[in-house]
Amino acid sequence: MARNSKNTKLAMTASLTQSRNSRLARLFVGFALVVLAFVAGFFVRGQEGLLERLGFVDLPAEGPAAGAPMEGKDPYSSLGLRVNEVEDVLAADSLESYSIDEATEGMIDALAEAAADPYMHYYTPDEYALLVQEASNAGTYAGVGVLFSEYNGNTYAVDVFEGSPAQEAGVQSGDIIVAIDGDKKDSWTMAEVTSELKSRAGGDVVITWRRPMSPEDEGGRQFITTLKVGDSTVKNVSALLEGDVGVITVKQITSNSAELVREALASLKKQGAEAIVLDIRDNPGGFLTQALDIASLFIKSGTLARIETSEADDTPRNASGTETTALPLVVIVNDHTAASAEVLAAALKENQRATLVGTRTLGKGSVQVTHDLSFGGALRYTAAYYKTPLGHDIDKVGVHPDIDVSLAESTDNQKAVAIETAQDLAKAQ
Repeated sequence: MARNSKNTKLAMTASLTQSRNSRLARLFVGFALVVLAFVAGFFVRGQEGLLERLGFVDLPAEGPAAGAPMEGKDPYSSLGLRVNEVEDVLAADSLESYSIDEATEGMIDALAEAAADPYMHYYTPDEYALLVQEASNAGTYAGVGVLFSEYNGNTYAVDVFEGSPAQEAGVQSGDIIVAIDGDKKDSWTMAEVTSELKSRAGGDVVITWRRPMSPEDEGGRQFITTLKVGDSTVKNVSALLEGDVGVITVKQITSNSAELVREALASLKKQGAEAIVLDIRDNPGGFLTQALDIASLFIKSGTLARIETSEADDTPRNASGTETTALPLVVIVNDHTAASAEVLAAALKENQRATLVGTRTLGKGSVQVTHDLSFGGALRYTAAYYKTPLGHDIDKVGVHPDIDVSLAESTDNQKAVAIETAQDLAKAQ
């Protein structure tokens, strides 16, 4: 009996051991299959044919394989490819729809913010048509008696015409447009502002303005004006002989400014001018070629400016050799002298051709271009930067005067100092 009992215990122990070994074996095989499946997952991911044979045809693909990147292109280095991938995912699986026009504007706005380009702007086909129309009307301003310019994406009053509705309402140079007839935007382009005003010609317009402490100031007091909208034509170049000094004022650098300055110089010399004062205060700039042509009326040879683009860091622009006068020259500038007007001031200063009087210029040394788009409208963006003849930056730096004179409230002391300086230079010859 004892032997039988012992044999029974041995048999039970063997059975338990076998059962335990069997379970361990099954666990090991199961673990091995999981590992194999895990490894196989890396192999089959993106293999559409194999996935289809395995029955995963109804699952949306994951990761970079979802988009079909162009051959030879890194999908992580192209914004367009990334957007294409998102579009493909939405087209395949999203139940929601979206407006492609609204998405386009939103995407370009986001791109402009990421690129830190305050001048980047997408014009819809209708907006672009108005922009082209406005470009052909240089010198005639449908509006409220304000010459507008643009800085850091904001449209502001660079000059307020004497006797205009805007001046009577208290609008000042530097005031920024916030809203037109209650339509408020984060930023208004100059083309949008002029278009809105033209559409209200003959009627009234309610404009909300912001008066910052400086061009970079994002705060400032807001105020509202109701103004009559009409057409006004401003003489772009004017000339006057004050004593023996000829004073030429250039309001804006338009397509014929250089020829008008040439005519003014000829007239002043006939009247006996012994020195010239060139007043480009509150000048928002304009045509670069015209600014260089004006400089060439005073400089016979040499570098007038340098241009930085994506293709070249330093492209010089030289004088055309058409010098008209060697009379002593003084240039008046202020904090609203901008863009190509700053190029003109820097060219005359660094070629030691003129003495600058006034205050530091605005520092708007960037160049914007507008590019037609195949799907309609156009894209405006910064394509170049102006630099001085010696290679100094203008953008966000400005051009410093030789004689710093802040404008007094009761008198034009900047002009008085400029005329006096010009007279001294004439006597010293």
